Amino acid sequence: MNIKQLQSNEYAPFYANYISQVSDEYTLVEELEISLHRFIKFVQDIPMDKFDYRYAEGKWTIKDIIQHVIDTERIFAYRALRFARNDKTDLPGFEENDYANVATANQRSIMELLTEMSAVRHSSLLLFKSFNEAQLLNKGTANNNEMSVRALGFIMIGHQNHHQKIFQERYL
Repeated sequence: MNIKQLQSNEYAPFYANYISQVSDEYTLVEELEISLHRFIKFVQDIPMDKFDYRYAEGKWTIKDIIQHVIDTERIFAYRALRFARNDKTDLPGFEENDYANVATANQRSIMELLTEMSAVRHSSLLLFKSFNEAQLLNKGTANNNEMSVRALGFIMIGHQNHHQKIFQERYL
């Protein structure tokens, strides 16, 4: 399944920016894998003195952002699992700043963060590989927004790509 097949009614308008940052060259599963390798290679090429840099007071460091991408992917994968299994329970949103404030990402090494990100993405990859076409089309509600399982996968990729772009524009 390719992002071109995704319909705008499968996600909230807020996520359109993330969706727009996903390549239509690959399937969802292929892009989940490729984008991980692309991101890790990109981060490994960042100078060491930049990982704790903040481009403005109160902004997150690169380490904070990587932890945020990890946390968000875990939440989105959990939502995808619930929706794929036809769970109709409305799921709550989450406050990203509250998570970042207690995550202590800056006390961790970049290698530890990238290892965790790789593990989380591999788990997500296996999860999405386990879904059949019907399950990928299932919808559920999170944070008062209806979303499809496949939209959640594409949003995870687009969210990561969005933050990689921010690294390039504001941190390097």
